[in-house]
Amino acid sequence: MDNGESSYRRFLDGDETAFACIMDDYRLGLIFFINQYLHDIHAAEDVAIDVFTYVLMYPRRYNFMVSLKTYLYVLGRSRALNYLRHRKVIDTLPLDSAETISDDEVDLEAQIVSDERKRAVRYALDSISKDMSEAVYLVYFEELSYKEAAKIMKKSPKQIDNLLYRAKVELRAILGKDGELLL
Repeated sequence: MDNGESSYRRFLDGDETAFACIMDDYRLGLIFFINQYLHDIHAAEDVAIDVFTYVLMYPRRYNFMVSLKTYLYVLGRSRALNYLRHRKVIDTLPLDSAETISDDEVDLEAQIVSDERKRAVRYALDSISKDMSEAVYLVYFEELSYKEAAKIMKKSPKQIDNLLYRAKVELRAILGKDGELLL
């Protein structure tokens, strides 16, 4: 796989369907990555749309030095942090305490988190530090290399390796014997 490079080159050559392919390939993962920062799935969807809009408006800014996925995730992280800095303080009810969940969220969640084991991992990831959780997500769920994850998180590959080691130790302690099977 070329990590989206051929689709992006087709998009640059004027193939309108190539951008739809790029969105289909990366949209869900990008939304859930952004959601780790925002803790609001609807805001994460909006930020992801903003990322794809940026790519659509400025197609020549991607220089093929990193994979398209890494580029999108770097943009997503940046936009998520900007969103957090600029959002207005609004009294909201946390989604966890809401009695009903909207249909679109159920559908999206059902696609990513399909069984009880994945939910256990999600809760365990929420209980460890943000850096460790982000490193685990990028390397194991999004299957990025240490180098790509390091670029997104603005750390060195060795720091990613250390974060992953500490995360595995903590996750094994949280998940118990079942955690051995997951890691």
